[in-house]
Amino acid sequence: MGRRKFLEKRLNRLLEKRNTLQARALASNDAAEVRSINDQIADINADIAEAREEIDLIDSETRDGAQAGSASHTAAEEGDANAQEENRGLVPENARLINPVGSFRQANGRTQAREENPLGTMEYRTAFREYFMNGTPIPAELRSGDAISTVETGAAIPMTIMNQVINTVRKRYGNLYAKVRKLSVKGGVAIPIGALQATFKWINQSTVSPRQKTDKLGNVQFSFHTAEIRVAQSFLSYVVTMDAFEAEIARVIAIAYMQAMDEGIVSGSGNGQMLGILNDPRVVNTVTLTAAEINNWTAWRKKFFSKLPLGYRAGEFIFASSTVESYLETMADSNNNPIFRQATGLETENGDGRFPDGRFFGRSISLVEPDILADFDTASQGDVIGIFWQPEEYAINENFGFTMRRYFDEETNEYVDKALVVVDGKVLNPTGYYKILKG
Repeated sequence: MGRRKFLEKRLNRLLEKRNTLQARALASNDAAEVRSINDQIADINADIAEAREEIDLIDSETRDGAQAGSASHTAAEEGDANAQEENRGLVPENARLINPVGSFRQANGRTQAREENPLGTMEYRTAFREYFMNGTPIPAELRSGDAISTVETGAAIPMTIMNQVINTVRKRYGNLYAKVRKLSVKGGVAIPIGALQATFKWINQSTVSPRQKTDKLGNVQFSFHTAEIRVAQSFLSYVVTMDAFEAEIARVIAIAYMQAMDEGIVSGSGNGQMLGILNDPRVVNTVTLTAAEINNWTAWRKKFFSKLPLGYRAGEFIFASSTVESYLETMADSNNNPIFRQATGLETENGDGRFPDGRFFGRSISLVEPDILADFDTASQGDVIGIFWQPEEYAINENFGFTMRRYFDEETNEYVDKALVVVDGKVLNPTGYYKILKG
């Protein structure tokens, strides 16, 4: 077997392996598994690049040898050389990018897997940096294709930057966002929700069991809500290296996006934005605790946990950190001896990798700032000061990922650079959601 054929077979095996891993990553909801898969894909991409370089080198040597030989070729020999040149690298130069992630190119009636993500190449990264900082248009051959039109929304953010945003999110931001379900479905698609229940009935020879019917069938439908994150040009103009630029823009985008996602999950209005838990009319379960009761473990047991359906007892809490510090962690007996650990098992900020924010009565706590959820002291009577929820029953639907756009503001005579994202979020099943009110 010739060296080139061997390399082609190896390249095809690598492409198939990468496609399989990409499918696994898209289907996974486990952060650790996705990171592990991304590491494997990075190694495979390096092997793919090496194989392509060797194939190109073989083809180059073949052409040089042919040119050094006889100047006259038969028509058949010219056809063979042209065919070899046409298939060099497996991807024709005039192919059109259809999708920026896991896409395919179509040429001469053949569909072939793309060999690398163009948004992750150094060529695109450099072009993107020039577009963002200097307004230099992205070359046509490097633009993202049909996912979002470049004319409408600018240039797709390079994959290296998006990966950094994800890494930053998992390290520092988005306590609530990290826990909810992530979807990527077309806007307007309805997800049916029904009350599925069956009953058991004893029968004899003359009776049959009744047919079970589904009632209360409804649906959750996601919309196209576009949001933007503006980044100051004067700030980023001081960043001169590629790595520093990517790190800074990733940090800025992550801070703004994660804050918006956590706010949307809790209090989004649903009007041109996500619908939050507090504004969802389907979330009707409430429990009211006074200052004395929220500090009393017996009141928690009687007024809240005794009312929870068994199927929804494995939920989690959302509290402002000051509520936990001022009330939950100050539970004491009649002699003012602290009992919160003995009574509730409460642990906060204890370095536990599985529960970095703590546990209350065995349930995880997500600590948030008071601008996300009011703390007990500043809240008015009847305000929500805590939430008991099932994180997997809230879904955020993200379409297309981030894109960047630059335009000139005629009113202020300034260039404006902003990140755009299409996103929506809603509670899927409100049954296991409870709003904890200040009494």
